[in-house]
Parts: sequence; structure tokens; C-alpha cells
Amino acid sequence: MGSSKKPSNPEKQLATLKQTLQALREEETEDVLVETAIAYVEEECDYSLIWIASYDRVGHCLRGRGGRVPNGDTGPLRQQFGLNPGDLMEQVVIQQRPMGVPDLREEMRAGDWRKLAQKYAIQGASIFPLRHRDQCLGVVILGSFLWGVSPHADERTRLSMVFGALASSLFQLEAERQRQQTKRPAEPLLALLGKLRSLPDLSARLAAVVDETQRFVAPTRTNVYWFETERRYFWLRASSRDGNGYGSGQAITGFTAQEVNSFYQALAADQLVSVGEAHSSLKAEVTGRLMQQIQARSLLVAPILLHNELHGFLAVEGSEPRIWSDEEKSYVRGAAQLIALTAPLEGMEETIQQVKLDQALTAELSTAIFSDYDWNQTLKRASDLLSQRLRAETFAVLLYSSDQEGFEVVYQSHGSQRRNLPPWLDALNQVDWQMLERSTDPVGIENLTEDLKLMAWRQAFLDVGLQSVVVCHTAIGRSLEGLVVLGHDLPRTWNRAERAVLRVASQQIGVILHQWQLQRQTEQQQKINQTIQWGMTTLQQIHTLETLERSAMQQIAQILEVPLAALVTWQPGRNLGYITSAVVGNARFSIHLDAAIALHSDSLVQWAKHTDGLLPLTIDDIDAETRRWLNGSDIGQILVMALRTTPEHEPGGMVIVADHLDRYWHERQLNAFGTLVSQLAWSRRYLILSEALTLRQRDLEQINWYKHRQLEEIYRALGIGVKRLNELSNQKDPLANNRYQQVVRQLGGLLSAIAPVLKNEQWQLHSEYETTPLASLLKRAMERVEPLIRQRQLWHQVHNEESSLNIGGDLTKLELVLHEVLTNACLRSPAGSRLDVWCRPLDARWLELSITDNGIIEPRLLEELQTGRPEDLLAPSILDTPPGLHLEICQALMQQMGSELNLYQLEDGRILSRMLLPIALGMPPDKPKP
Repeated sequence: MGSSKKPSNPEKQLATLKQTLQALREEETEDVLVETAIAYVEEECDYSLIWIASYDRVGHCLRGRGGRVPNGDTGPLRQQFGLNPGDLMEQVVIQQRPMGVPDLREEMRAGDWRKLAQKYAIQGASIFPLRHRDQCLGVVILGSFLWGVSPHADERTRLSMVFGALASSLFQLEAERQRQQTKRPAEPLLALLGKLRSLPDLSARLAAVVDETQRFVAPTRTNVYWFETERRYFWLRASSRDGNGYGSGQAITGFTAQEVNSFYQALAADQLVSVGEAHSSLKAEVTGRLMQQIQARSLLVAPILLHNELHGFLAVEGSEPRIWSDEEKSYVRGAAQLIALTAPLEGMEETIQQVKLDQALTAELSTAIFSDYDWNQTLKRASDLLSQRLRAETFAVLLYSSDQEGFEVVYQSHGSQRRNLPPWLDALNQVDWQMLERSTDPVGIENLTEDLKLMAWRQAFLDVGLQSVVVCHTAIGRSLEGLVVLGHDLPRTWNRAERAVLRVASQQIGVILHQWQLQRQTEQQQKINQTIQWGMTTLQQIHTLETLERSAMQQIAQILEVPLAALVTWQPGRNLGYITSAVVGNARFSIHLDAAIALHSDSLVQWAKHTDGLLPLTIDDIDAETRRWLNGSDIGQILVMALRTTPEHEPGGMVIVADHLDRYWHERQLNAFGTLVSQLAWSRRYLILSEALTLRQRDLEQINWYKHRQLEEIYRALGIGVKRLNELSNQKDPLANNRYQQVVRQLGGLLSAIAPVLKNEQWQLHSEYETTPLASLLKRAMERVEPLIRQRQLWHQVHNEESSLNIGGDLTKLELVLHEVLTNACLRSPAGSRLDVWCRPLDARWLELSITDNGIIEPRLLEELQTGRPEDLLAPSILDTPPGLHLEICQALMQQMGSELNLYQLEDGRILSRMLLPIALGMPPDKPKP
């Protein structure tokens, strides 16, 4: 059922609709638009109630904007009506579709409008949404006194067009209002930029920024806090309360970065800090502490950063919780950046003066570095200059050691009395290493207790009282070689100018550090080379095995600087090894010198024999059997190397060095160790072979001489026997037959005497103990040289007053030696000279037999018989050929039998050949000769 007043001309209806729509499009105020729509409904429709309301999305309610009621009282139509779940009005707002109500008075879902309908006797009602682009802007209620009244189709169409135009115009008005109310930070910032250029100093510029910020953002107060890097302290420099009375409340004068460290870190990272209603960009704990310091309930802070250095911050503070808009945040950040750009102008003269001072400082440092040959004095001068300029308490220079994979503190100085840094700092982790190596600027740590950089050194720095450090690479752009470290005993910030000075100074220090390192490495290498050369020369000049081994251990202990160096040797094919030489510099590194080491079961020996080169071990690697003889209590690190010459040769021993568990050896020391061990192996092998071959030669010479003299005696005896047999063969008497048999028995005895030689003395001499009267021994000896005495026409005499004495020993060899001595005495005696043999008991065990002659003898022969051959085996010796060779053999045989043979030249020129012969007492002599 329709609600039009009366039938109307369609053309007139269209004209009225056109005028209304035109008016709705052109009007610019909300009230006029509402009245225009109401007027159209009154003129074209017959409704007793007309109500137009706007929808408040924030409050979720309807606000009355105007209308008509039967009694003309429009006051209730201006009220605010809340929307509850399930209400008709909420349904229309949400669904954005018209809805008809037959009797508004009886509708339970009508809310407060049910009471108004009852008051105005309104029954039938139609509810239209004011919608534009799927957005509900409000509702329109049209009511009638009649039950169930609703607009017909044509009327509904026209109303929909009017209400649509109304909604569109209301939307445009709301958008324009929001646009006008939206803050545009660009305009005030541009105006502020132009204003700042005309202000004389920083204080005036800060005041202008504060005033404009207070006007644009309208907080409770606006403050500018400045940052003091050395103390890490924020202090209030400008406030909206200064002079103009802006804001309320009282701002604090300052606080330290330590108190709100997360807030400080956020500012240093160029982050905007926002604390508003139910929102904070910081952690809850930090937010509470910060708000307590600031004495505000809402806060918006932008950092004042220039060249990545924090100069302070701009803060807008509210006494009540507040949501900060994006425009306000953009403005505050922009204002803070304007402050950062204008801040350097204040201290321009001071900055220029400081730059000049820094240039003078670096020039002075360069002069000191390149003019002072004492690097220690140079670093002291650099320490004084940099510590004074950067107000640092500690200065240190670190040098990286690839051998020890750590940093050596080669120089350090401290402004106050505090403990020194340890001589070595641990290696850095990969992240810190790359940070220092790749950084083109010094790396500053404001607070060691909170920063995660240089974690490997944190405790070492804290132990000496440092709280803040700045570190710079001495060769920026190259591999990490050295570092310069400056420290302070309080947390502080290292500004850009300080880091720039340190960067230049560090590169200059890096030059001398590199030169000093090369010089030190060269000196150390030269020292080791000299030591190796001296050691190898010494080892090559030693001709006794014991001295060689002792000298080698001393040199190894000296080069490696160890408290224990020991040599374990063994004979090829044997089962036991022995400690033949050891250098023990500390009782806690002792070794069981008398231990017999089982080669097949000792693990250390087996490891050394099967390792080609150096074998590093710790005491934990050694088993209990080895620890029985390697028993020093402080032994920790162990180096073992076998005495190896060539792969084909079996090792003949091993060298062991030991030190504390934390000991580290440089590569050049290990190379020197390997060189000396190799030289020891070859020298030891040479001496052993030389000694063995020399002894073999001596043995062969002795047995050759012995057998040759035996053959001579056999030849002499056979000659006499054959001659007598020939003489007896022509005689036929019985006496001749007896003599013949006697000669045959003598020849048989000669064969019996030679049998033991053939059996027992094929390659080495064999000793047989026999006794004979001294007179018989002398008689046989003189008989053998009788032809020679007659030939030389010598006068000889035997002076034997002890004819009853018996001589005991290897008589065959004693007679041969005595024959050799007598023969040489006869040969060197001039014809017709005198030869005397003297016998004199020394005691109950020994008899002195002396032979004097007037011959001439080589002094070298007497000397070498007394002192021995030259140490150089290739040097010519008078003992290489007879008679020296034979006399040396006789002398050696006498020594092997416990006797003596020596030749002297008496004061009167005679030659004395002195022999000590053992007196037979029934048993072989064991008493030492006098």
C-alpha cells in the first residue's frame, strides 16, 4: 500500500526529483543536505514520521541529524541511539537493505524507537539505509499512523534515488572533512626549514623545532635531549616549557644510557620509539623504566643521527595514553633529522680546530714512527698521544700469531695502576674475525657487559677494569695481522672523529708492527739457523758415541727450550732398549735412566718406529708401561721422533722431549728439532759403523799378524827339522835312529801346537792360560833372535835375577810379542851396539821386562804408541805400516791380556821397550796392574 499524498503529474514529479537531486549534489553542508531530503519526502510522500540519522562506526551508534514528527518537537530526533545485536537498526546497517515494519509500536526489536512510536502513535514504518560504495553512512525512517504502510514501487524508486544522492554527498563531505583534518607534516617541516636558516645558533634552532613540534603534534610537552658520548648521558637541552609556558608537568634533566639500554640501542640503530595506548615498540620492562624516567604515559621519540652517530633525540610526551598517527611519526622523524643537519654548524669552528689538532697529532706520530729506531719507544709515544686525544685509560697493540692461533700483546700501557692484560689473548670466533678484518673503521664497544662483540676477550678486558673499548685493524683492506686497542674504565661512546684519528694512527702503527714482526721472525730464524749450523757442525766433529749423544740432547733441549730431552737407543734385532742420554732441567720432569724398555710391548716405541717424522702426544696418550720410565709428574706435552736415516734402515732409537701440557712449539723450532734428530741419526750411524769397521780391521790385523808370526815360527822349526832329518838320513848308526825319532816327535809336536790355531782362531784370537819359567821364556826368545843378533854383531846380555819365577798367561802370544819387540830392537840397533834385557818384579803379581838398545826411532812412533792414532781416520799414521803397525798390534794384544807394552826414549838416547808380564800364581791374574 502506497503513501503518496495525491496523484501528481508525472512530469512534475520528475522535475521535483531532478531539482532535489541537483540540490543534493551541489550543497556543501550536512544540515542543508538533510533538510533538502526531508523537504522532498514531505512534498512528495505522506508520512507522519521522517527521521534521518548518521552512523558512527567507532561508537557503533546512530546520531540523529533531523526529521519531522506529528507534534513538531524535533528534540528527540537529534538524540543518539545505540545499536544492539539483533536490533532492526543494526540489521539494516549491517545488511544495507531496506526493511518494512507493519507496526513499530509492537516491534520488540525496535529498541528505543518502540517507545517513540508509541509516543507518536506511529504504526507502519519503512527503514532505508544510506549507503555509498558498500559503506553504510546512516539510516532513514519513514512512519505512518496507518498499520502496514509501505511505499509502492514508483515511490520506492524515487526515494532510493534521493537517499542515494544524499549518501553520496554525505560521503564526499566526510571525505573532505577528513582530508582537511589530516595532518600534513611536509608543510610545517618546509616552513621550519626556511625558519632555521635565519636563526643565529643551535639553541634558537632547537627552540624553533620544539615550538613547531608542540603546535603540530600538540602533546603535553616537547623536549630535546642531547647525548654526551663520554659519559653516555642524555641531558635536557631544549623544552617546550622554556620561556613560552607550553605544556604541563615537569621534564627530567637527564638520565644515562645504561638506565634504559634497549631504548639507547634502538635510537643508535635509527629506530623510531613509540609508546602509546596499548602499544609500545620496546619491551614491557624497558617501557616501564623509560616512562618512569620520562614521567609520561605516552611517548614518541626520534633519534638525532648524523654520520651514524647519535647526538640526541626529539621527544613528544603525553600525560595520557595516546595513539600516535603515521603523520605525527613522520613529522617527528623529519624534525629530528633537521636538527641533525643543523647541529654541526654550532661547533664548526671547534671542529675545524680539532681537525687541525688531529692532523698535527698524526703528523707527529708519523715522525715518531719513521725516525725512532726503538719500536718500544715509538709505541710509547703513540700510546701517550692517542690516550690523551681519545681520553683512554688503556692502550694495547696485539699481534696475531698463526702458529699459536692467538693474539700476542706485544705492547700495553695503562693510565692508572691496574693489572696488565695477559700476554696472550684467545683466538676470535669467525664472526668477530671477519668483522675486524672487513671493517674499514674502528669497531667500538660502548659497554662490554652488554655487547656481544669480541666475546672471546670480554672477560680479559673486564678483569683489568675496562668497560668500553675501541679496536682497529692495523692493515685495513688486507688480512688481519695486528690490532690497536684503546679502552676506558667506564661505558662510553667513541665518536666519529675519535675513530678517524685511531684509524689513521693504527695504519701508521701497522707499518712499524709489520717491520718489527718481520725483523723478529728473521732474528728468530737466524738464531735457530745458527744454532742448527753450530749443532750440526759440533755433531759432525764428535768422534765418540757417548759425547755425540750427550751433545745432541743438550742442543735439542736448548733449541726447543724444554726441561726434558732424552735419547732411547737399541741394537737391531735386540728386544730391549735403554736410555743412553738425557738432559733433565727440572726434577718434575724426571725419567728412569736405568730402565730397560721392552721394544715389542712399549707403545711409545712402536708408535715412533711406525711414524715417519714428528709424533706429537700428550701424557694422556701414554700407557702405564711407558709411564714406568717416563715418570715425571709435570710431563704434559711430548714430542717423539725416531732416529731414522733412510726407509731401508731400521731405526736405532728415538728422541723424546717433554714440557708442560700448555706448551706450544713454533714451526721453526719443530723444523730445527727434525733437522737435529736427522743429523744425530746419521752421525750416530756413522760412528757406530766406523767403530765397528775399525774394530773389525784391528781384529783382522791382529789375527793376520798372529798367524803370520805362527807361520814364520812353523817355517823356522820345519826348516831346522828338515835339515836335521837330511843330516840323519846319511847316518846308519843306532844313535842316528834315535835322533831321527826325536826329530819326528818334534815335528809331531809342532803339528799338535798348530792344531788349536786352526780350530779355535780362524777369525778371532782365542786365549789360553799357560805357565812357563821366566828363564825358559827368555831362552826361547833369545834363541829366535840369535841369527839376527849375529848378523848385526850385537853385544847382548840378559839380566835375570829371578830365574825361579814362572810367567802365566797366553804364552804363545806373549812369546810372539816378546819376539816382535826384540826383533825391532835388533833391527834399529847400530851394528856392534849393545842390547840388554832386564827383569825386575814389581810386586807379587807383576814382572817388569825391559829391553834397552841404542837404536834410532821415529818420535812420531813413540808419540802415537802413547796417544793412539789421529782422530781423523783418513789422516796418514805411522802406525799404518810396519814396524808401527806391528808394535800397535802387540800393544793391543798385551792390553787384551791385561798386560802392558810401551816404548820410551831415555835421557841418554837409548830406547826402552817396557813390558809387564803376569807372574804365575796358579790362577789367571785378575788384580789390576800397578
